[in-house]
Amino acid sequence: MKKNLTIVSCLVLLFLAGACKSQYEMLLSSVDADAKYQAAFDYYNQGKYNKAAQLFESLSVLTSGTPRDDTVQFYWGMSNYRYKDYYTAQSNFESYISRFPKSAFTERASFLRLDCLYRSTLRYELDQSNTYTTISAITDFIREYPNSEHLEECARITEELNARLNRKAFENAKIYYTMEDYKAAGVALRNVLKDNSENIYREEILYYIAMSSFKYASNSVPAKQKERFLVFRDDYLNFVGEYPESAHRAELDRLYGRLKDIEK
Repeated sequence: MKKNLTIVSCLVLLFLAGACKSQYEMLLSSVDADAKYQAAFDYYNQGKYNKAAQLFESLSVLTSGTPRDDTVQFYWGMSNYRYKDYYTAQSNFESYISRFPKSAFTERASFLRLDCLYRSTLRYELDQSNTYTTISAITDFIREYPNSEHLEECARITEELNARLNRKAFENAKIYYTMEDYKAAGVALRNVLKDNSENIYREEILYYIAMSSFKYASNSVPAKQKERFLVFRDDYLNFVGEYPESAHRAELDRLYGRLKDIEK
């Protein structure tokens, strides 16, 4: 008897589950804009963002050109954003901004678009195309909304992305030093500062420039050493002038002290 009741209970649960599923599918294919609109927001408010996104997408056909159009389009993007489908959400918001430039939701959509772009950026070792796109989008956003409540977050994201670009530039140049191609290392590291003198790794870059100069001179033929050690001397003086308290100071002082013996 108990076994039969368990089977019946399971069948009832399966029936109810099937009914709920069919109810959602019927709603998805319905042309009742009011019912679909209410259900889409119900799912959204319950945190069922994937279902909400599908309903808003389906609803967008029915509400196109109506007073509800911009709201439906915005929450279609919001549902995908909350569902963490940032690629689709970014596309939603980009389309929204183009279609509704004066909507009450446009500023929020613009910020969320750049936030989606930011979330699609990669670690510093990888391709940084999306990083440049995001920084450009932030610049455009600040220009468009100079009094936005999101400015602080924009500043934080920009600082983080610039730090990532700075590190990538530094690490790419330092590879030559690791490979013991000291001439190429010196050129590459100097170019990093030429492109961006405010690179946050400036101290490390100047240190490796000086080290590259010393090692390049040390490995040179005797006839070229004196001239090349003079380059190291300039790089050393430049480094200690900017970073007299650096942790690298002792090592560079020791190498600089060897110049007296070399110049004899």
